[in-house]
Amino acid sequence: MNPRRRRAAVATLLTLALSVPLSGAASAAPVGPVEIAPRVAYSSGLELPPLTGPYPVGRRTLHLTDRSRTDPWVPTAGNRELMVTVSYPARSASGPPAAYMTDEEAQLLLEARGLGGVVPHATVAGARTHAQLGTRPAPGRFPMVLLSPGFSMPRSTLTSIADDLASRGYVVALVDHAYESVGTAFPGGRMLTCVACEQVGTREEQAAAVRVRAKDMSFVISELTHGQGSGALSRVIDPSRIGIGGHSIGGAAAAATMAADRRVRAGADLDGDFFLQPAATGLGGRPFMMIGAASTHSPGNPTTDWSKAWNHLNGWKRWLTVDGAEHFSFTDLPYLAGQLGLSDPAVPLSGERGWRITRDYVSAFFDLHLRGMSQPLLDGPAAAYPEVALQQPGRGPLH
Repeated sequence: MNPRRRRAAVATLLTLALSVPLSGAASAAPVGPVEIAPRVAYSSGLELPPLTGPYPVGRRTLHLTDRSRTDPWVPTAGNRELMVTVSYPARSASGPPAAYMTDEEAQLLLEARGLGGVVPHATVAGARTHAQLGTRPAPGRFPMVLLSPGFSMPRSTLTSIADDLASRGYVVALVDHAYESVGTAFPGGRMLTCVACEQVGTREEQAAAVRVRAKDMSFVISELTHGQGSGALSRVIDPSRIGIGGHSIGGAAAAATMAADRRVRAGADLDGDFFLQPAATGLGGRPFMMIGAASTHSPGNPTTDWSKAWNHLNGWKRWLTVDGAEHFSFTDLPYLAGQLGLSDPAVPLSGERGWRITRDYVSAFFDLHLRGMSQPLLDGPAAAYPEVALQQPGRGPLH
């Protein structure tokens, strides 16, 4: 691939918009929880970051249907559907490898931005994960963390942080919200695309989408802790230790879920605005962390609503900014792009460095608030992370 084409490709890959106009339709969905067996992973040369915790990681993929709600984007489709990938501490590393995504999901992700002829879809679909399908959960009860991806992004783009948290002793639920990604495989051979992208543009519409996701996340909590679809997983989840996080609009959904659901003890927003009225982010004194690119989410930047949200957060809170990062630095995409030789020269922070920062700060946050483990990393500047500033609105950042 010539250098000019590489630069154009990575710029496209790493700036996938929050709103991607696509069309799509699907037949009526079946009801009830169904466990899905994803296709076996390919071997493509791409590999997600190695796990850093003591546990091997198991994976199950669930299809959940909320029969109390009609889908807000395609009412004719029937009840609201979700695809949920659950990563969990496993007894052993036995079992077939878990796929990163399906061929068709990868193809739609690439083609949505004109990359179908630049990166083979099988290469992306075949990225090696470090989880095994169907292996038995480790004994014990573990805290649970739910994660919601950015608008138009499939849940797989947060696989690295999900699997790493699982290796450290968390049950992690990655949620795909129907009709809100460029392409997500559902049972029955259905591929649901981003119908919502045609309906969400204004901040009021984005706020409405956040409220939809908050209901989705509360439903997933109920299903995994007490629902018929959880199976053996409910026995290893500690329902008194639940956290939530998300990237972009998924971060807004984390705050909105906390505001509506007292079962969630702590939340994290990865580079996402809130979109809701600031009062909705009070959260009743529960801890919340915001971490984002310094170029867009520093205090005083008029393009973000973090300052308003900060003023209404009334418990333990942190506002962290990362120099050299961009919007997708907190996802898998730059890490994989670097392996493809597609690192964007306009983004100073490497994909590998962005991954390390995301991993260590997110895990420190949940370790502190869900496991009671002291985390000096969150108390001030860290020599190992000079890119990260602890913002103190009105007093200036700590580097």
